Amino acid sequence: MAITPLMPVYPRSPVRPVRGEGAYLFGESGEKYLDFASGIAVNLLGHGHPHLTKAIQDQAATLIHVSNLYGSPQGEALAQRLVDLTFADTVFFTNSGAEAVECAIKTARRYHHAKGNAHKHELITFTNAFHGRTMATISATNQEKLRDGFAPLLPGFAVVEFDNLDAAKAAMNEHTAGFLVEPVQGEGGIRPASPEFMRGLRQLCDDNDLMLVLDEVQCGMARTGTLFAHEQYGIVPDILASAKGIGGGFPLGACLATEKAASGMVVGTHGSTYGGNPLAMAAGQAVLDVVANDEFLAQVRTTGERLRSALEQMIPNHDHLFEGVRGMGLMLGVKMKSDSRAFVNYLRTRGLLAVAAGDNVMRVLPPLNIEEAHIREFIELLSAAAAEYEVPAAAA
Repeated sequence: MAITPLMPVYPRSPVRPVRGEGAYLFGESGEKYLDFASGIAVNLLGHGHPHLTKAIQDQAATLIHVSNLYGSPQGEALAQRLVDLTFADTVFFTNSGAEAVECAIKTARRYHHAKGNAHKHELITFTNAFHGRTMATISATNQEKLRDGFAPLLPGFAVVEFDNLDAAKAAMNEHTAGFLVEPVQGEGGIRPASPEFMRGLRQLCDDNDLMLVLDEVQCGMARTGTLFAHEQYGIVPDILASAKGIGGGFPLGACLATEKAASGMVVGTHGSTYGGNPLAMAAGQAVLDVVANDEFLAQVRTTGERLRSALEQMIPNHDHLFEGVRGMGLMLGVKMKSDSRAFVNYLRTRGLLAVAAGDNVMRVLPPLNIEEAHIREFIELLSAAAAEYEVPAAAA
């Protein structure tokens, strides 16, 4: 048999973690890695966080799953907490970010359908976006590497240039239901939208009764130094997709919406077998216990500035490799002058984990509770690796 037991859809690296502790991962033979990838912005409290671990253990011993046929005191409690903390009036729990975006798309379309405007079904999306790998979410992007081989794609999406308000406005027509956008693009290369763009989209939605749908799967849940990134733009969405860090490593996603936006989401319009299970709810509560307070969020902002400053001080020493730093909070990207994926692969051989992204960017996504010593170690490992790294000939 030529095919591997695990379907070979990932170019898996030689790193094979079996244990985690704080900001570190350990491989099968005891290899130690400083983890500034955090499971792609998922393990926001690092590995083995005592409060999160205990919450999961206690709930696993009590009740794991019953389905959504029954009342959910656990789901009701976490939903109420999110409502109290955010713009939202209601929450649907999912198991992943792609599912959360799917729910957001359906909610936006259903809003117009319920008002008798079923023709308003098209969402305007943006170049280099990543919203997931379902049929709807790959149809919402222009990235050919995600779409190749999966035609026919789903209709109902129009892609225009990211951070270009004029292009977004020009794409509007009688079928427009709203906009779907990441305030900070993650896979696209750690690209924060401009305040003018985000505020302009909000105004277009207000003026035309459209839905502003934010994908904060990667940039949300304290990653940028506020609970959600849109807070730093001074706007509120109608619908928001959250996942990754919201479960701290346990699979969990959420679609948050205002009462108006969710007016079409009535009994029978959506569902999930596993979504909102008691175990996931316990993980979500534990994460909020730690991150949903001003002191922790201020720490993320301070630590993010310290890490950015350290990177900016280091870059001139290796300006043959690096161009600059961008991002918000502890969602940072280092723009490279050559293939970021090759360099990230090399860093793994030096005991340092980061994540590649589009536009030759190396994503730096550490746990949100890192300390000064971790930043020093990261810069030392990165600088030493950069000094020894030889850019592949094809990329030079």
